[in-house]
Parts: sequence; C-alpha cells; structure tokens
Amino acid sequence: MAITLYGVCAVTFMMAMYALEKRGRGFIAAFAGGCLLSSLYGFLSGAWPFGVVEAIWAGVALQRWRQHA
Repeated sequence: MAITLYGVCAVTFMMAMYALEKRGRGFIAAFAGGCLLSSLYGFLSGAWPFGVVEAIWAGVALQRWRQHA
C-alpha cells in the first residue's frame, strides 16, 4: 500500500511539473526530478520496464533543461 501511495504522489508530481514546464526552466528540472521519482517507483513495485523508461525521460528532461536559455 505504501509503495502504491508513493507511486501516485510521484506520478502526480511529475505530470504537474510537465504541465507547468512552459513557465520556466525550474519546472523542466522539477519534471526531471519527478521522472526520477517515478522511475524509483517502477523499480520498487517490480515494474522495471516502467522504471527504465522513466529514467530515460529524466535524461531527456535534463538535456532540455541544459539547452533552455
């Protein structure tokens, strides 16, 4: 139950930061952090493909954060 609650919070945070990305560079970094939190959830819950994909998205978001002026 605790892992499920953590997952709901992590994915909700990630999606909220994604929706706010256009407001500034900090939200892009926060989205990357949310992806890492979601990735951890994937690994903790045994859904390792989800964990891998979210880790990749975190890398993509960090790349976008570095390129954002």
